[in-house]
Amino acid sequence: MNVNTAIGAKVKQKRTERKMTLKQLGEKTGLSVGFLSQFERGLSSIALDSLEKISRVLETPLSELFEEQVRPPYCDPVAHGINLHAESINERVYQSSLKVPGGEFHMSPRIYTVLPAAGEEQLPDTRSHKGEEFVYILEGAITLLMDGKEFTLYAGDSIQIQAGKEHTWINHSANIVKLLAVNLILY
Repeated sequence: MNVNTAIGAKVKQKRTERKMTLKQLGEKTGLSVGFLSQFERGLSSIALDSLEKISRVLETPLSELFEEQVRPPYCDPVAHGINLHAESINERVYQSSLKVPGGEFHMSPRIYTVLPAAGEEQLPDTRSHKGEEFVYILEGAITLLMDGKEFTLYAGDSIQIQAGKEHTWINHSANIVKLLAVNLILY
C-alpha cells in the first residue's frame, strides 16, 4: 500500500470512528467532499497543511496519521485493481503483485507489462523457478523461449511451465503486452 493510500485509509478510519460524514469533515476543514473522497481512497495526494486541518478536526495527532499499522484488524481479501503498484523489473518489464497482504498462500500472482523490445537482438537471460508457473496472455503477443524453441503466445493463450525449466520471454511486437503469471511457491 502506498503512502497516500495508507494515510487516506487512516483518515477514513478516524472519521468513521467519530461517526462523521465526508460532508461534515469538508465543512469543518474547507475541503470539498469530492477531494476528501478521492484522498481517502488513495486516488489523490494531499498537502501537509490540509492534512493538519483534518488531524485537528479528527482530534488526532498528525504523526499518528503517518504511523504504519503492523497488521490491520481486518484484512480485505480482495486485491483491488485500484491499489496495484507497478514495480520495474528492468527497463522493459514492470510487475504488479496481486497478492493480498497477510495471506498465507502458496501462489504468487502478478500482472506483467512488457514493453516492445525496440529491435534489440540480444535476448533476455533465461531463468527458472523453484515452483511451477502458469502464464496467461491478457493482451498483445509475446515470444517465449524454452528448451531451445520459440513459442508465440497471443491474447487468450496460456502455458504452464514446470519447476526448474529455463525460460524467458521477449516482446517482438510494436505493442505493449500484458500477462498474468502465477507461481506456485515451494517451501
